[in-house]
Amino acid sequence: MINTQSGGHPRRTFKRISRNWGLYLLLLPAAALLLCFTYKPMYGVIIAFKDFNPVSGILGSPWAGFKYFEKYFHSYQFPITIKNTLIISLYSFATFPIPILFALGVNQLRAGRFKRVFQTVTYMPHFISTVVVVGLMLILLSPGSGLIGSLYRLFGAEAPNLMGSGGLFSSVYVWSDVWQHTGWDSIIYIAALSSVDPSLYEAATVDGASRWHKIRYIDIPMLIPTAVTLLILRVGGLLGVGFEKAYLMQNNLNISGSEVISTYVYKIGLISSQYSFSAAINLFNTVINFALLLLVNWVSRKYSEHSLW
Repeated sequence: MINTQSGGHPRRTFKRISRNWGLYLLLLPAAALLLCFTYKPMYGVIIAFKDFNPVSGILGSPWAGFKYFEKYFHSYQFPITIKNTLIISLYSFATFPIPILFALGVNQLRAGRFKRVFQTVTYMPHFISTVVVVGLMLILLSPGSGLIGSLYRLFGAEAPNLMGSGGLFSSVYVWSDVWQHTGWDSIIYIAALSSVDPSLYEAATVDGASRWHKIRYIDIPMLIPTAVTLLILRVGGLLGVGFEKAYLMQNNLNISGSEVISTYVYKIGLISSQYSFSAAINLFNTVINFALLLLVNWVSRKYSEHSLW
């Protein structure tokens, strides 16, 4: 009897696959890309534990153990890169509610045509490339010829060099991200709000509920599951400050506040050709992010009804 049941499971699985073969066929290209460009490169992580030599290859290079991890932990760049990465990441977390508030505001707009135009305009910055955005920032925030400089001179004051200050780097980085991505990030919340049954609003109106009461007791509870899921995913990238924008904004004046883990890995790995050292730093970063993801998911599952798994 046990053998019959155990043999039935593969047959049932095969029947389900054959019944939905079209869906699995659509899934195949995505699975192939995932295997080739995500799982296969994981093999290269081995070089973090080796004195990698391109001539000898990954397997031919001698083992180094945790030598490069210790090298990073004892380097003068360790506290700087960790501090700057955490400051920018935690600063970004403070702006997490902004797309939610934006979605709640858009949901209150009743003029259909104006609402569509407004949403389109706020989505557009998301499609501007990072290079162009940083170029615009350099032009607008220039203390000499930029908009900020002109405004300060209008009032007889000296404009601060926002792009050349290490202390202000995180603020410029985060708030430019808010401007560029708030409209786009709000789409998923607007979609969640669009699924609210209109009869709930009608019943609330009959009961004398104000617009604020509808937001508080209908809209916000509807957004909580989505917000929790996105928050957990965001915690999983706590130390994953994007390389491209940080590197483009970086200069000799703001290096004290702009040197993050991703830019340091690039300089060590590709510019200095210290492949094992850069791999060790990146692996450390990935392990920390994964551990935080597991921790936050466990806390969310324990104290609420929402989690990734």
